[in-house]
Amino acid sequence: MGLFPRRRCDNGKVARQWICVFCGSSRTIKPVYAAAARQLGQALVQRELGLVYGGGATGLMGILADTVLEHGGEVIGVMPQALVSKEVVHRRLTRLHLVDSLEERKRLMSQLSNAFLALPGGFGTLDEVITVLTAKILGLDDRPLALWNVAGYWNRFLEFLDYAVSEGMIRPWQRELLIEETELSTLLERILAARPAKIL
Repeated sequence: MGLFPRRRCDNGKVARQWICVFCGSSRTIKPVYAAAARQLGQALVQRELGLVYGGGATGLMGILADTVLEHGGEVIGVMPQALVSKEVVHRRLTRLHLVDSLEERKRLMSQLSNAFLALPGGFGTLDEVITVLTAKILGLDDRPLALWNVAGYWNRFLEFLDYAVSEGMIRPWQRELLIEETELSTLLERILAARPAKIL
């Protein structure tokens, strides 16, 4: 395939590509979102894709990481040191990086990844999506960024983006930088078909 560079993990295995997944850590999870996290975890392993994520053991974060590990995949977590006492850190990952700040977390997750995908999530997920999207708009990053619109979760966010386009605050080409799909297989196909001009 050779679309993205291969990266070797500490355990000697090689994931063909690494996908950074943004998602919620809330323990209050609707079954449809939990099922989606499991489906994504299995799909990543089937396609030999490694997971980069925020390092948590709860919510969609924990379900996704556990699923990838249970199916023999590789998972890299990145967690700010200050959050270790506030969040449940996943201790069974292929690799866990403890960093000094949220900004360093986002920066390292980006450096380790070849593409970005968002599941349902809260403020943290929104912040991560907007950070990557802004970098793409400014021409600082050309890696794929995708939303999996599980059960219509992202509908209102996408409606806001369309409204912002209609108001002239977002240009149509900027809106088109965001991949969105309701079907996971189609979403992953679009991510893997994207050919970024530069990988930071």
